[in-house]
Amino acid sequence: MTIRWQAEAVKEAEAAADFYREKQPGLEQRFLEVLEDGLRRIQRRPQIYQAIEEDIRKCKLPRFPYGIIFRVKRAHIEIIAIMHLRRQPGYWQTRMQSN
Repeated sequence: MTIRWQAEAVKEAEAAADFYREKQPGLEQRFLEVLEDGLRRIQRRPQIYQAIEEDIRKCKLPRFPYGIIFRVKRAHIEIIAIMHLRRQPGYWQTRMQSN
């Protein structure tokens, strides 16, 4: 299945990478590698991840306090948010109203 990103999720991933780049050179690359690995795991077996709402699931990233919020549609996987797990847990739900 292909992956499609909501624009807000792309911005969140970029902001997290920027934060880690400023914190320590090279750390952003490790974050992006862990994120890519999470996306590959989701593509292989999306149904193994915890359902947090009817059709919304969360894949936690190892070594970083982030999760990938996604849902499986007919022809693709939609990335809704790259969520920091310790801040504002339901903020992304407003994105579902327009979809």
